[in-house]
Amino acid sequence: MGRFDEILQRGIERGAAPGASATVVSRDAVLWEGGAGERRLGSGLPMRVDTVGAIHSMTKALTGAAAMQMVERGQLILDEPAYDVIPWLGEVEVLEGFEPDGSPRTRKPRSLPTLRQLLTHTSGFVYEIWNENDVRWRGATGTPSLFSVTHASLKVPLAFDPGTRWEYGIGIDWVGQMIEVISGLSLGAYLAENLTGPLGMTDTAFVLSQEMQQRAAGVHTRELDGTFQFVEVSSAGDPEYEMGGGGLQSTMPDYGRFIRMILNDGELDGVRVLKPETVEEMAKNQIGSLRVSALKTVAPEYSNDAEFFSGEPKSWGLTFQIGETACETGRPKGTLMWAGLANSFFWIDRLNGLGGAYLSKILPFADEGSMDLFFEIEREAYNLWSVPHS
Repeated sequence: MGRFDEILQRGIERGAAPGASATVVSRDAVLWEGGAGERRLGSGLPMRVDTVGAIHSMTKALTGAAAMQMVERGQLILDEPAYDVIPWLGEVEVLEGFEPDGSPRTRKPRSLPTLRQLLTHTSGFVYEIWNENDVRWRGATGTPSLFSVTHASLKVPLAFDPGTRWEYGIGIDWVGQMIEVISGLSLGAYLAENLTGPLGMTDTAFVLSQEMQQRAAGVHTRELDGTFQFVEVSSAGDPEYEMGGGGLQSTMPDYGRFIRMILNDGELDGVRVLKPETVEEMAKNQIGSLRVSALKTVAPEYSNDAEFFSGEPKSWGLTFQIGETACETGRPKGTLMWAGLANSFFWIDRLNGLGGAYLSKILPFADEGSMDLFFEIEREAYNLWSVPHS
């Protein structure tokens, strides 16, 4: 599809990213996939359709789907306290503030987080990138950053009582731990056996094979002057767990298969991984009158301030942001979406049977140029394939 290739190439030429790959899919087919630019700036290595990259928080949707498989089987219950599976979650406290000497002040929560709250970012767990008190607490207690990928990094207090507000956080990392406890498998092994494997997502894993490493994209930062700088990403050493909230590597064609499964109500190419009623529930507002709020950065090296479709009301499902209004790109009310830290994005429009995914591997998050390129691809998809609805 030449038009999409042109859009992607022009975006790279104007500086949206050093390189990007993307796909657009329908329920029935891959409508387009392509790549442009370089995997590593100045390397001459092209960004291709099969380029592998860390998808960060786009992992959450897969972990959520895995948890919902367990809900279908009765192995997990959405509204039971999560401490039934992870006892430490029964000991968690709420961070109220700090004493004059800098020591944290905590209290018992009014209720304890449930699986539904962990999946919807209403549990009280937050992210250090967008919450100054979380950063301050880690510093005061010597708790390592989440980027250390240690069990200790997850043992942080809640920022608020469960169910009282929405704030993006590490709840789905705890869901990944719950899946491991119930299944007796690592999260990656569970996904390979029950989700990514059955869906034919052969390039999606927590640990890169040697062959996948040869196709992997590097990470770049956008400098203040708008140019890009390649950065060597230091490993956290041997990770102590597989991050259900952000640890997967994948390709856009692979992620397109996951999107098509959701568009087909839990089935792809004759293989069913979720019941239709489960997908319907995942795509519904699960947070009532609460609404998704803007993410205000406290770590500008990792993220800009971020909000998709600023000013428009947004709710949260299991585990997607849900648009509560139609948007200018063409997506209707009820469209599902989310993103990954290194400026990867996806959308799933179940009404029109249309979706897509995009990977660019640059920091900080919510890069205006890269997001604009993603939305330009989305607009063109609706120009060509949308179905009008009254």
